[in-house]
Amino acid sequence: MLEFRSNNTAHRPVIDALTLITRYAKAGNLTYYPIGETMPTHRGTSGDWSDLVYRADTRGRQRVARMVYEVVTFQALREQLRCKEIWVVGADSWRNPDEDLPADFEQRRGQNYGELRKPLDPAMFIHDLRSEMTAALGELNTAVPGLEWLDITDRASGAITLSKFEAAPEPRNLRRIKAEVQRRWGTVALIDILKEAVLRTGCLADVSAVAGSGTLPVDVLAERLMLAIYAYGTNTGIRAVAAGGGHGHTEDEIRYVRRRYLTRDTAQAVAIGIANATFTARQQSVWGEGSTAVASDSTHFRSYDQNIFTEWHSRYGGRGILIYWHVERGSMVVHSQTLRASASEVHAMVEGAIRHGTTMKVEGNYVDSHGQSEIGFGITRLLGFDLLPRIKQINKVRLYRPAAGQPDACPNLAPALTRPIRWDLVEQNYDQMIKYATAIRQGTASTEAILRRFTRSASHPTYQAMLEVGRAQRTIFVARYLRSRELQREITEGLNVVEAFNGANSVIYYGKGGEIASNRQDEQEMTVLCLRILQAALVYVNTLMLQDVLAEDDWAELLTPEESPRADPAVLAARPALRRSQTRHDRTPQHPNCAAGQRPVSGSSAKRRP
Repeated sequence: MLEFRSNNTAHRPVIDALTLITRYAKAGNLTYYPIGETMPTHRGTSGDWSDLVYRADTRGRQRVARMVYEVVTFQALREQLRCKEIWVVGADSWRNPDEDLPADFEQRRGQNYGELRKPLDPAMFIHDLRSEMTAALGELNTAVPGLEWLDITDRASGAITLSKFEAAPEPRNLRRIKAEVQRRWGTVALIDILKEAVLRTGCLADVSAVAGSGTLPVDVLAERLMLAIYAYGTNTGIRAVAAGGGHGHTEDEIRYVRRRYLTRDTAQAVAIGIANATFTARQQSVWGEGSTAVASDSTHFRSYDQNIFTEWHSRYGGRGILIYWHVERGSMVVHSQTLRASASEVHAMVEGAIRHGTTMKVEGNYVDSHGQSEIGFGITRLLGFDLLPRIKQINKVRLYRPAAGQPDACPNLAPALTRPIRWDLVEQNYDQMIKYATAIRQGTASTEAILRRFTRSASHPTYQAMLEVGRAQRTIFVARYLRSRELQREITEGLNVVEAFNGANSVIYYGKGGEIASNRQDEQEMTVLCLRILQAALVYVNTLMLQDVLAEDDWAELLTPEESPRADPAVLAARPALRRSQTRHDRTPQHPNCAAGQRPVSGSSAKRRP
């Protein structure tokens, strides 16, 4: 039914083997292929499988077992499809990988390089990257003897030993401010928080404009849209929300509005509108300068056994789907996406950082171990933002040398050092790497489809070059991470924000035991987007409440410098310059509503009923 092709002659045997299998598909119960038949040999037929593929029949003749040959061919096909060495005619995600690249790249070469802020000359790119590596390793080598939290010695378990830093004391006055918010406004219903956010931000204006030619009054449409968003975001369902009464809208009326007006693009626009309104409403005197870093992480949502799209996730130990969030330092979600259980978090991290759609400028992304890889470091270097991971097994990380022929350089780091970077590969494939980075930035194909080429089973030369760039960039990051306690705390604080965000999701998304009932992908995406809208509205309203309290001199003067939401100049000055000279990060402390890993106070703890 499918037609497979490849742009690499090395994989032609797999396609020829598929032709052979197709020809004998209706041959019945055939144990061996006929003698004299030409059998394409590929790497799947060698190694451990060769003794099973080539067997002697009852007459002692060497034959090819049909069933085993089919199995190893399909395994080889799967591996090459994953990295798009083999592609499918007429497909979208699995199409010819050359079609994923921008067609006008050659005509707009200078502009494409300029938009990525990369030099046209590969020698300049290599010089800058190698200079950063040399400087980062040199600074770490000099600092190692005086770093009490770091030990680099030759041991079997890993050369690097990094001790944990002590937890910061919980700010006591933030609890008093939360209590004051609770005293003034009490426990606010979540539907009221959503209504307040909609009225103040006007985020439903575009939907109302689309419905302007209809017969529904604008205010009626807005009410029904909010009820539909609430039904999806809390997982209670439209029927339960309609049965709650008191609003005068029937189940059929809410379902009609959901079906006609609440689309994926509409829900995403509403979430982005609330996020942008929050950024605008924040007072710099309270929150400091705007943050340019986001934290991203996935959370597992359970689903019913009857869901035909259900996957079992080995890491989370249960059935369901993954939701990948991008949350900035003030607890505002800027992007969300659904992932398969087997999907890589690296492409999700890149996708959210460059296509979040809000007014926020992302220059850094905090991730956990699953959101980083050598390819991730390489592509983020080319795209122009920092990958800032918390690496779980940092003791086994190897630091690459910036140049060959310098075995005595950085003696304090010798146990953790490995081979030099292969700069010749980077130079030879520099233009092709920029082409792939341009494709991701311009969205000529999905980030997942493009990065699918860069897997371990790929033999693509650009993949090898991207690995070398990633190894160089990861070496720069690890060298600075080991040396700077401030950077370690910053990454941990950023990831704590997204963990607190996930904790609040479990409270808001309470209907049906928190399990997704629908097996339709569009319904699952709508559920996630509506949950994102409720979270954004919650943060928006809480931000206004906190600013209202802190506007009074007595409360503003109560906070110590450590507790104040303002960015501490001393901390900013001590922060290492992780970015290149043309970019920077702003350190905005954690949202007071999520301090010490707690969930937001107002409107998040009492939402068990519509």
